[in-house]
Amino acid sequence: MTEAGASVDALVRAATRQLAAAGVPDPSREAWRLWADLQGELPGASLLTRDRAASTGEAERFQRAVARRVAGEPLAYVTGIAGFRRLTLKCDRRALIPRPETEGLVELVLQRQPGGVVVDVGTGSGCIALALADEGRYGAVVAVDRSPAALGLARENRDATGARVHLVLGDLCGGLAPASVHAVVSNPPYLTEAELAALEPGVRDHEPALALASGPDGLAATRRLVQEAGRVLRPGGWLALEVDMLRAPAVAALAGTAGLMDVTVHEDLFGRARYVLARRSEAE
Repeated sequence: MTEAGASVDALVRAATRQLAAAGVPDPSREAWRLWADLQGELPGASLLTRDRAASTGEAERFQRAVARRVAGEPLAYVTGIAGFRRLTLKCDRRALIPRPETEGLVELVLQRQPGGVVVDVGTGSGCIALALADEGRYGAVVAVDRSPAALGLARENRDATGARVHLVLGDLCGGLAPASVHAVVSNPPYLTEAELAALEPGVRDHEPALALASGPDGLAATRRLVQEAGRVLRPGGWLALEVDMLRAPAVAALAGTAGLMDVTVHEDLFGRARYVLARRSEAE
């Protein structure tokens, strides 16, 4: 325990030592980020007030959060927030933590289909749908998830951001009318159970398995989604998927087999094959 009246700097330095002992990368940066997020401010602002005495409540709350992080819980779940593009979203174990790679998927959708009706399948926290709606370009944004818990989190984020997103409890595109949407976008589960078991504990033990693994080859959900997307897309409409880099060729092949055209694989910021785009023919 830290003695009463300890400064913010002393608390963060103690946390840095704990995080370092637990093997957390860049422990000083993480400790300051943890403190700042709990305070609802940027790390730079916290550094400016590092010499002030922390209140007993602040110290206790911070120490509880540090203990959770030391135990391996992801930072975003400990603080309860995650940044995604311009948005700050509520984040907890009901859905995957939004990641920078998924921001790249949003960019590709904005480039290929900047208007019309867009559907985010497997919305989770709602990050994709909310980021698209935040652009103000679309006539309608629909977010679908089969998990009531995940959809509840998406609803909380929608209400907090004020974004115009229609939430639907459903399985993939099953509830959508034929030829009704201009784009289907998704970050579907794409791991096998064995790959899920081999993930780092921070992901494996905390993030929802339903959103991570899908069938013996990891492509069960994607295989169905590609087929269903071909049905619900309007002529010329786009399918945009985030995929595992090792499965990108297989997903591209699935899109071609489903009759979609202009199938392309795109890299993320780290140079890894991460996104598959395909389009329904204009002639259909």
